[in-house]
Amino acid sequence: MTESEVLERAFAMPLTSPAFPPGPYRFVDREFLIVTYRTDPEVLAEMIPAPLEMTDPIVKFEFIRMPNSTGFGDYTESGQVIPVRFQGQVGGYVHAMYLDDMSPIAGGREIWGFPKKLASPVLCVEKDTIRGVLRYGQIPIAVATMGYKHRALPHDNILASLSAPNYLLKIIPHVDGRVRICELVRYFCEDITIKGAWQGPAAIELFHHALAPVAALPVREVISGVHIVTDLTLGLGTVVHDYLAR
Repeated sequence: MTESEVLERAFAMPLTSPAFPPGPYRFVDREFLIVTYRTDPEVLAEMIPAPLEMTDPIVKFEFIRMPNSTGFGDYTESGQVIPVRFQGQVGGYVHAMYLDDMSPIAGGREIWGFPKKLASPVLCVEKDTIRGVLRYGQIPIAVATMGYKHRALPHDNILASLSAPNYLLKIIPHVDGRVRICELVRYFCEDITIKGAWQGPAAIELFHHALAPVAALPVREVISGVHIVTDLTLGLGTVVHDYLAR
């Protein structure tokens, strides 16, 4: 294989059998359970990397079921998103993500810088309740519940929230262990179709774990629970701040 052939083929690892295909990445019937809660503002401020700014001491804990996604297949994801402000624009900083499929773990980390780790999240309907359970190994670290489809929500409001910018801290080390890439990345969800959105009574419990510290952002008050079904495309990212540029 010549050097030019290497460059032509090299978009992901391993070279001869990449862990994921090139995008775009379309998600059909993507289902969210989002429990928004108030947390400790001093602790939250320590988690947000500058130049992002904290808005309110709020965390969105998300369980996401993805049964039909281009290249990534069928998987479930869970994690914490923090509302932030960047250059006057409000968006969400993806703080932590846990999922059960190698392909989107590799693709998410390598392309955008999603903070993904291997775990075992579940999102399902049980009688009159939609529930999300996140396990790291055999240990449950998050349990969220919401009354199933109690009140419909306006699609315009949900579309606006899903269309807002999202931010990631992309970190890739050099071969000697030093940081080679350290960037703030912005991305958007695109071509969004809201198929349904509902609100209901919600609850969430977080449990401490040394390697999956979701409970480091403690629950002080549950604000809302939202259940969404949508189709969307995960847009590619843009570097908006390079920490190593100076």
